[in-house]
Amino acid sequence: MSRGRRLCAYRTLTIAAAVWSVNAGIAAAQNTNTNASSAYDRIWQQFTQWYNDDGNPVVQQILFTGRFQHDFVTLDAVEGDHDESNIRRLRLGPRVTFLRDYLFHAEIELNPQEHDPLYVRFTDFYVQWARTNKLAVTVGKQSVPFTQEGATSSKELIAIDRSNLANNIWFGQEYIPGVSVAGRAAPWMYRAGLYSSGAANREFGEFNGDYFTLAVLGYDFATRFGVKEALLAGNYVYQHPDSDNTFTQSLGHIGSINLRLEAERWGVRSDLAAGAGYLGQSDLWAFMAMPFIKVTEKLQAVGRYTLVDSADPNGLRLATYENKVVSGRGDRYTELFVGANYFFYGHKLKVQTGVQWADMDDRANDGGKYSGVSWTTGIRVGW
Repeated sequence: MSRGRRLCAYRTLTIAAAVWSVNAGIAAAQNTNTNASSAYDRIWQQFTQWYNDDGNPVVQQILFTGRFQHDFVTLDAVEGDHDESNIRRLRLGPRVTFLRDYLFHAEIELNPQEHDPLYVRFTDFYVQWARTNKLAVTVGKQSVPFTQEGATSSKELIAIDRSNLANNIWFGQEYIPGVSVAGRAAPWMYRAGLYSSGAANREFGEFNGDYFTLAVLGYDFATRFGVKEALLAGNYVYQHPDSDNTFTQSLGHIGSINLRLEAERWGVRSDLAAGAGYLGQSDLWAFMAMPFIKVTEKLQAVGRYTLVDSADPNGLRLATYENKVVSGRGDRYTELFVGANYFFYGHKLKVQTGVQWADMDDRANDGGKYSGVSWTTGIRVGW
């Protein structure tokens, strides 16, 4: 084992041990006072709840929101090796409830590891009006949730990272200025939005490009099947082609049919998606299936299979860490992932780990071929 891999493994074990020690201390404290509320609840409430007064007619609540995610990666590929300790995401900002029915949410992303620049971008910056769960209107820079993993917050991923389906078909920028309406009227859910797709910058973009639309319709069969969740959703994106667009992928039409099925101790998430390319981007299609099982109340095992195919050569990109070894593009990508999650405080505090076997073919034979194994372990903190 190389020195880099030994260091990466050592750091992984160190951070896991540190988190485990904190958890053990909190658990011990809880055991001494069974009538007290959860120690985690108290810590998170004190840290995040800056103001709460339902009697104030102007501002009812101010919360501090964000996430901290750190990865330790070791990758061994035919084309080269890579080891990295990486602060993957650090985001923070306020979430303000005002005038009863309104919400203002803003978060910035920081890069303390490299410092230059420290400020990366605004992620969320929007105002939302919602009187009931059936209708919420959101205006501003916001997440654009489509495909199964693209519609899942990075705080709540059950694999340590999104699959290469999301990396190639979903819009990896994720936060884009626009107007959307969404709601739930059980068992139905819906979303519709109109968004800018001009040149990206760290704030709201240049508004020099065109637009795209999103429509989502889902139905939850949970009651019929007697499970926690059985949400089948259809997603459709139409994007007007524009060479100035750097917020999104160059896909004019995108369709996704995805499923979230969860019973008491097991579940599966899956996605079948396709996109029609423009301005030189090939048409794509992809399939992902991700079964999981609850081993204990805190331990979860996860598997995932992904296939992404490009109609033409050089239509696919590799995932985040694979890209550090091979920067070229290919045309057929397959992946098998096996991982585990340990939840100290649900998705708010967890350690995730996983091993991924991946291959990408490159018919053009111009630098996009990849075949390798990677191991990623990380801590995820959300508030």
